[in-house]
Amino acid sequence: MASQRITRKDFIKSSSLLLASTSMLSCSSILAGGQSEHDEKSKFAASGNSLTLKNVRLETGFVYEEEEVVATQTGLFTLEISEGSIKAILPNNPKANAIDAKGLLLLPAFKDMHIHLDKTFYGGPWQARRKKNRTVQDMIAYEQQVLPQMLNTSTERAEKLIELLQAHGSNFARSHVNIEPTSKLDSLKNLQRALENKKDSFAAELVAFPQHGILRSKSEQLMQEAATMGIDFIGGLDPGAIDGDMEKSMDFVVQLALDSNKGIDIHLHEGGQPGLATVRYLIDRVNENPVLKGKTFISHAFILAQLEKPTLEEVAEKLAHAQIGIISTIPLGSMIMPIPTLYKYGVDVRTGNDSIVDHWNTFGSGSVLQKANLMAQLYGYSTELELSRCLKLATHNILPLDDQGNRQWPQVGDTADLVLVDASCSAEAVSRISPVKSLFHKGKMVY
Repeated sequence: MASQRITRKDFIKSSSLLLASTSMLSCSSILAGGQSEHDEKSKFAASGNSLTLKNVRLETGFVYEEEEVVATQTGLFTLEISEGSIKAILPNNPKANAIDAKGLLLLPAFKDMHIHLDKTFYGGPWQARRKKNRTVQDMIAYEQQVLPQMLNTSTERAEKLIELLQAHGSNFARSHVNIEPTSKLDSLKNLQRALENKKDSFAAELVAFPQHGILRSKSEQLMQEAATMGIDFIGGLDPGAIDGDMEKSMDFVVQLALDSNKGIDIHLHEGGQPGLATVRYLIDRVNENPVLKGKTFISHAFILAQLEKPTLEEVAEKLAHAQIGIISTIPLGSMIMPIPTLYKYGVDVRTGNDSIVDHWNTFGSGSVLQKANLMAQLYGYSTELELSRCLKLATHNILPLDDQGNRQWPQVGDTADLVLVDASCSAEAVSRISPVKSLFHKGKMVY
């Protein structure tokens, strides 16, 4: 996937037009189909632990011209699903008594790997961001005012937000959840209630997130309590700029993760030398404690976009060696994250919507397929092969075809986490942000 720069002006212009059309497509896809079709699908979805899909489009290989991939071959198949897994992939039987996929493309279900399900205005009255809230410190002060009221509806709104993610093909999210003196542990409890209500259709990992700073807001005891309450990762926030003592703050995060057998996922917005020092310090601590390899992540990591090439490549290589992943929301603005370099060195890159209609940001769509599209535009990935590879950002590295065009997904025995999209192939799905028509979670149709 060779990187080819485009101008920021050209990108914003084309992206704005595409996202506007995508929003219309998403609305029409939700409204498409009559009630009889819905009833038919519901009947099959509720008929026990097994179902069959016919007329399912699967990718089968690449088409080459002069050694270039110019198209993707597909075929129609029948899939048998039982007990949450794919039990058989058969030649298509259009006469089977089965859910008719109508030639829609089957892809792996999407995963939102950075979102805040616990605090959102979504599902309630519209509110734009306040002009006065410009810095992280400003937002912390504002949160201390509004969180008590938001907690009154946070369970219901989290459920609405989950339903939005499902409508865009995601059946899994890693959600950061506030742990701080204002909401104490109530944000966590309310979100866990929402996830319990959605447990048959959606899965999640939780990050105990000290949004107001561990040291700054004296949240150490709350974080320790949260670590015993079913969370999966210990979070952190700008240990230099917010906590004022990078090493002390990071040492707390690392030690709590070790003591509670959790992973790490910290927000790092800091740039310059403080941001780089934090990245290097975390790499060193993970290398000292190999049990944290593969379960440590830096969210945002804007400092990486500021590094000169030699330093960036050195840091990327060290991140890969320490198995520290980067979770980027593919930001717009004055920087472009060096995702091609991270991929080059084998760094695990993931994405998510972050904030959706809340006091931090009003622009989140709920679609991680859109994030794959943004990545393709930013880095000039426009060929059939390049676009098809971009899908891995939405699926967390699961692709129907390998780089040589061999089908590697789905396979018999795979978990039946699936989406049906209105596209001819992965490349088109990424390029057009194709509408999601159905979502299956562990073999159950949930959208």
